[in-house]
Amino acid sequence: MTEALDEYSDYYADLLDNTYDCVDRIVLNAYFRMGQSAGGFRTWWRQFMGSDDNLDNAHLMRMAGRFSRRVRAHAKAHQIPLKDCAPGERKHEIAEEYLPKDTNFTGVFLILVARAPAPVWDVQCSKSGKIVNLAKKYPYVNHYSFHILDPDWGHVTIKMSGHPPFGAQIMLNGHVRGLSGQKGRRPIYQGRQLFHPDFRHDTTGANCRHLVFSRHHRAFEPGV
Repeated sequence: MTEALDEYSDYYADLLDNTYDCVDRIVLNAYFRMGQSAGGFRTWWRQFMGSDDNLDNAHLMRMAGRFSRRVRAHAKAHQIPLKDCAPGERKHEIAEEYLPKDTNFTGVFLILVARAPAPVWDVQCSKSGKIVNLAKKYPYVNHYSFHILDPDWGHVTIKMSGHPPFGAQIMLNGHVRGLSGQKGRRPIYQGRQLFHPDFRHDTTGANCRHLVFSRHHRAFEPGV
């Protein structure tokens, strides 16, 4: 792969003023442990609902429905654009159209809804209504992508399934703000001087790995 990239750079060498190495995107998979196994999910449901008497597919679907209604109500109340996407639509291109013009804006600026495969619990009951098995299926369900402008990371996306166990991904675009040419902006990670707006600083593979592990913990802090 490295050799192919070098040949590509050599081919366009006359058009290049400088080069840099940088993490283009960091994707973190998010989940809660109790939702990943049948026993853990059933225990969580008992803690959440008081018992598992109403643990069935109908109630799981109702929970997903409430999630959807609340997201849409919140978007409407706070005037956040929400768009249902058709299959094949390029979500990042849609998001670029909605990027706020105000350079001081921070927060959620767009919510995109699209269907994608996700783990969903299927509750299998006996004729008497007793739970006999909890099995995972992977149907196409609605996912909600919350597009956020963060003061450090720029355009951040949190993509979340609306169905239990609510699998999620956090997508961080570390150098987006730098490419916008905001001179004088502080580097995102000062210790290694990664992602500085003018890209004059060295970004080694070791430093990139350090950044990934450092940001892994910060990604779940309230301020991010």
